[in-house]
Amino acid sequence: MERRILGGTGMSVSEFALGTMMLGAMGNTDHDESVRIVHAAMDAGINFIDTADVYSDGESETIVGKALKGRRDEVVLATKFGMPMGEDATLRGGSRRWIVRAVEDSLRRLGTDHIDLYQMHRWDPDTELDETLAALTDLVRAGKVRAFGSSMFHPEQIVEAQWTAERRGHLRFRSEQPQYNMLVRGAESNVFPTAQRYGMGVLTFGPLASGWLSGRRDPTAGHRNAGVGARLFDLSDPGNRAKAEAVERLAGVADEAGLDMPHLATAFVRSHPAVTSVLIGPRTPEHLAGLLAGADTVLGDDVLDRIDEIVPPGTNLNRNDLMFVPSALDERRARRIAR
Repeated sequence: MERRILGGTGMSVSEFALGTMMLGAMGNTDHDESVRIVHAAMDAGINFIDTADVYSDGESETIVGKALKGRRDEVVLATKFGMPMGEDATLRGGSRRWIVRAVEDSLRRLGTDHIDLYQMHRWDPDTELDETLAALTDLVRAGKVRAFGSSMFHPEQIVEAQWTAERRGHLRFRSEQPQYNMLVRGAESNVFPTAQRYGMGVLTFGPLASGWLSGRRDPTAGHRNAGVGARLFDLSDPGNRAKAEAVERLAGVADEAGLDMPHLATAFVRSHPAVTSVLIGPRTPEHLAGLLAGADTVLGDDVLDRIDEIVPPGTNLNRNDLMFVPSALDERRARRIAR
């Protein structure tokens, strides 16, 4: 498997990263099988593993720790902090108080003395970046973290973080983790150029668009039927209807290229020069084997041009697919004068 350098960190990481959100209560509850998934990924050449404290309330980190026992030095290990780890408002965010506790909790669950890439899971509007960056810099200097990055930051937030680090004398975010796939291409217009400007690695998630690009001719059939899943596949939503039409046309592109849809989808993400590694999140060994079968797929310009015709660069077919919408757009009070 090909490798790329993660931003300016000097760390060499595989083009596929193993995302472990589905290991634990959120997906595969069989710890032994989950450990086998991690080992199979490593044996196939994946040396980059990504998890988060919030995944199954720490269970994912615990499983990864079990899998890496005796093999820790074989991987670049990434985890995240910042999402709520309880109802108490202090158990989240980017404050020094929480970061110092969160990193110790993650180190314990992972069974390691250091984290290679510690990522801020979401922007924290309630904490000054100076405090967050100072705390993360101290973790690097203490040897508990090798580098740190961001996840789902908007381009202006990436810039603010870079400027704050420079002006206050802190180390800086070395990577960004955005959502990116053939149906959600907004990152191409702003996040990718910004990350490239600052020499940041880009680790993308969601290459199969929550199942839309899994290869089912009707991705809405027999899929999630409650909560967020119902919204993602509700064809009364015009954005979802646009996605369904696009998937049908993309399936034709995959057929003409002699590829399975998941292989087309992951190869598309890897083809962008800004992308360092694409996170795949298998729930079963079979899912992993199917995705790895396309690890060597390279798309020609003709195929990429066809994809661009169906979903133009920089386009998000459904605004609701975004993990969150900026308050400046979502809250009426943020865009209208009070009367």
